[in-house]
Amino acid sequence: RHCCRCSPSPLNPNPLNRTALHCTVLHNTRLPTVHRKIPTTIIMSAEKEYILDEISQHTTTESCWLIIGNASNGGPKVYDVTKYLDDHPGGAEVMLDVAGQDADEFFEDIGHSKEARAELKNYLVGNFKIDAATLAKMKADAEAKAQQKNSGTGIMLIVLMALF
Repeated sequence: RHCCRCSPSPLNPNPLNRTALHCTVLHNTRLPTVHRKIPTTIIMSAEKEYILDEISQHTTTESCWLIIGNASNGGPKVYDVTKYLDDHPGGAEVMLDVAGQDADEFFEDIGHSKEARAELKNYLVGNFKIDAATLAKMKADAEAKAQQKNSGTGIMLIVLMALF
């Protein structure tokens, strides 16, 4: 069933094959309980790929890019958040601190809402292309952070044991 403008009638025997969304948006009618579905073909455009050297040049209030994403959420993507700096609830400085680099850990640690993640999609400019050298550097950095965390925990454990 569709709204009266899209349903077959004596005045309109061959209406266009519309979706419920069409009826709701264009005619401001309630969603029908049953509607015909239009087969759709999704055409994906190839997103541009950026390397770290390109991204690292965008670290100012005039051009602020971030790399956000990992293997668990579709891979690292590049976002131009320049126009969002003034609207960011945490302030522009937070984003500028990680501009031009991989900001995924910071983004995930904050625990952004679904709305924030949806808003982020508006600023997508492409994918982060990781070459072998960058990948090796990222792995080394991650291992160094892990070792730093573990050594800090070990020292704390020794101090706690000494106190008791």
